Amino acid sequence: MINFLHLEYFLVAAEELNFTRAAKRLFISQQSLSNHISNLEKEFDVVLFNRTTPLTLTYAGQVFKERYPNIDLKLVEGNSSTLASALLHGDVDLVIDMQPFKAENTETIPLCEEEILLAVPDAVLERTFPGRLEEIKEQLKQHTDLTLLRDCPFLLINKGNRVRTIADEMFEEAQMTPNVILETENIETVLGLCIKGMGITFYPRMFISGHQEFRQKMQQQNSPVSFYSLDYAKAHGILAIGYHKGHYMSQATKEFIQTAKETI
Repeated sequence: MINFLHLEYFLVAAEELNFTRAAKRLFISQQSLSNHISNLEKEFDVVLFNRTTPLTLTYAGQVFKERYPNIDLKLVEGNSSTLASALLHGDVDLVIDMQPFKAENTETIPLCEEEILLAVPDAVLERTFPGRLEEIKEQLKQHTDLTLLRDCPFLLINKGNRVRTIADEMFEEAQMTPNVILETENIETVLGLCIKGMGITFYPRMFISGHQEFRQKMQQQNSPVSFYSLDYAKAHGILAIGYHKGHYMSQATKEFIQTAKETI
């Protein structure tokens, strides 16, 4: 499953052939860029760059770049309402989200099944339920009862995001007001703080694929966070790519859709 953020960073690095300049263009640190490139290489089990001075593409890197010729890939993060408006007004060509889409006159192409998971760090359970960690984890495996976690801190995406909407609906159904200690627009921020034991959050299953190191920890069963499937129908659905029927679609956009269908 391809991580499109890794792809965007690779294309910029391949154009610049210099991690320092590429990182500046992307407004991230050089170390962060290097990590994204390494994760992309691990995903496809190839080496994309010769780490020489100057930086050069390997044969695999050149082939990878040629698959996406003359493409200016820009990823835009935002809540579902903002992205629906951007799609409607032609500010973005495509939107990837869970069905149904909010934007009118939108054609959708199903990509894969998706679900929103409850991410619970051991550290939070140990603080809230001293000496009962394994007992509480077993209860959550059997049934994700949010009322059990009413005294725990939560980290949530800002309102308007579909993940947040689903979370709020679940809280309302459980007749509880969560102890929200942080709200942010960036879903990677909430996961990062969750991993550090700051609070509980909700996280899409597909996004876990982009965290190579985290996946390895999960497989080795030494992850500081446990993910639980939610007993809520709207937390399970179909991830799709959507485009506006009335807007021109470039060949590059068509190729991107095809690549998404093949790799997600």
